[in-house]
Amino acid sequence: MSSFDSTSRPGSLRRRTALAFLGASLTAVPLLSAAHPPAASAAGKGAGLDDPAKKEIAMQLVSSAENSSLDWKAQYKYIEDIGDGRGYTAGIIGFCSGTGDMLDLVELYTDRKPGNVLAEYLPALRRVNGSDSHEGLDPHYPDDWRTAARDKAFQQAQNDERDRVYFDPAVKQGKADGLRALGQFAYYDALVMHGGGDDATSFGSIRKRALRRAKPPAAGGDEKTYLNAFLDARVWAMEQEEAHSDTSRVETAQRVFLREGNFALEPPLDWKVYGDSYHID
Repeated sequence: MSSFDSTSRPGSLRRRTALAFLGASLTAVPLLSAAHPPAASAAGKGAGLDDPAKKEIAMQLVSSAENSSLDWKAQYKYIEDIGDGRGYTAGIIGFCSGTGDMLDLVELYTDRKPGNVLAEYLPALRRVNGSDSHEGLDPHYPDDWRTAARDKAFQQAQNDERDRVYFDPAVKQGKADGLRALGQFAYYDALVMHGGGDDATSFGSIRKRALRRAKPPAAGGDEKTYLNAFLDARVWAMEQEEAHSDTSRVETAQRVFLREGNFALEPPLDWKVYGDSYHID
């Protein structure tokens, strides 16, 4: 559910394109330094976010912010227009009709299962990409999305797109920066909300802003100092847009874990989002 520039032409912010920009922006910033090999091993202390138990925690943390629930698997069927200018927001990670990732998802589902209940909406999804329009989707698209969500093939497609577009790139970059599970999650949550690309509030720009203030562990920096800089940059990016101006998913969640020194994201975990309290044993 990344941001988009409403002046861009439809299709210009497809997530595959955004990730291409993301990759370019990350490789443009040197990370690993032979002068500091011990710091690069920080990510090896404890399980990474791609450990199955840690990944489950990550899904629950994001779901608490996106859906006010820890039951992330109940969100395959979720769909609504939340009035943020991105059209319909739906599924386990907030795929949006206006930012291209919903289109990518339905294309993948249709590649795997031609003739599915959402396939007929592909022309409309291509037309509304880059806007908040529902043209060609209403009135039946939400009900058909919920029907598709009962299909294991559609659930798997959501899982796979989440991993390809958000989770895997975040974990890979987090490990390259020498970050442990908490830092990898901070990257993942930022990528979910802000997407890739090269605009001022994209994940790549947030990371660059943090790098101007602190070095990541892989470059010999202190992990806590760097993560505070990253979260500060993330908060700044959120405050640039009214729809994201509530920063509790950072300040009363990720920042809490950081203050506690819980770099491994080990339960029990207690946090708040939008004033609601959550707990994982």
